[in-house]
Amino acid sequence: MREILQAALEELFGPGEILALRRLPGGASKEAWALDYQTGKEALPLFLRRAGGGVIYAGTLPLAQEFRLLQIAHAHGVKVPRPLHYFPDLEGREAFLMERLEGESIGARIVRRPEYARVRERLPEAMAQELAAIHAIPLSEVGFLPFPSQPPWQEALDLAYGDLDALDEPHPALEWGLRWLSQNPPPPRPPVLVHGDFRIGNLLVTPEELVAVLDWEFAHIGDPREDLAWPLVRAWRFGEDRKRLGGIGEVGPFLERYNALTGRGIAEGELFWWEVLGNVRWGLGALKQARRHLKGEERSVELAVLGRLAAEMEYEILDLLERHG
Repeated sequence: MREILQAALEELFGPGEILALRRLPGGASKEAWALDYQTGKEALPLFLRRAGGGVIYAGTLPLAQEFRLLQIAHAHGVKVPRPLHYFPDLEGREAFLMERLEGESIGARIVRRPEYARVRERLPEAMAQELAAIHAIPLSEVGFLPFPSQPPWQEALDLAYGDLDALDEPHPALEWGLRWLSQNPPPPRPPVLVHGDFRIGNLLVTPEELVAVLDWEFAHIGDPREDLAWPLVRAWRFGEDRKRLGGIGEVGPFLERYNALTGRGIAEGELFWWEVLGNVRWGLGALKQARRHLKGEERSVELAVLGRLAAEMEYEILDLLERHG
């Protein structure tokens, strides 16, 4: 892999030397590598994203399309790492190279550590600004993404039912959540480019600001409320459960800023359907990832641990629906 990278880096930046290449921990479905390339007196910090052993959802984008989306988002001023080079085959798996930015993305640290107190105050409005910019990207520029053949909520629900059926075992709380969702469909909204995993944990921050939106593998054409509600899922609060927006704040300022930038006038109550769906989907995703370990497809303590999160999602679904009445 080092030899292939060396050739690409020389083409991009000129003669130089790879000083360091190390795999980073984390990443349930993609490998993450940090590397430093010395050219002249300058050491360039770079990041390599490489396909892993499996995917969480059937609609996961190939890295070629994820790379193209990064290029488009970067051109439209969305805060993303600058994409540099796509590799169709890097030791048997596709990958792409981008700039490596400084910051923190581990959710538990962002929501708890005192050094991030200031950025926590700024994040709700900063998140709204980035989502508004993502949702403003013209759909004509992302024609390689399939357009929904039915309402986005119905398509999302069908995918969730498919994931549940594939487990081939009973999960009554997840089934109850899906039944409620099917009986209470949301009113329609015009489709937009949806990031698909917009939450604390996929945002790179410093103690002062939001630096970048990461991990675009679940991007698709869908309902803007899907992105707005996803950071409300309990798992993305990282233990700070009283702060509904990703463990950092309240929904009101976040949604108010988004509406001011987009003019969509989305009410907070409209997010509930998508919040329930988000908890169902992550419960299913956790179970699917655990099965990769249990079936021997990819032995990983991280994947095994994900399986236990499904019970927390099931409890949250029942609690949400009970309080909703």
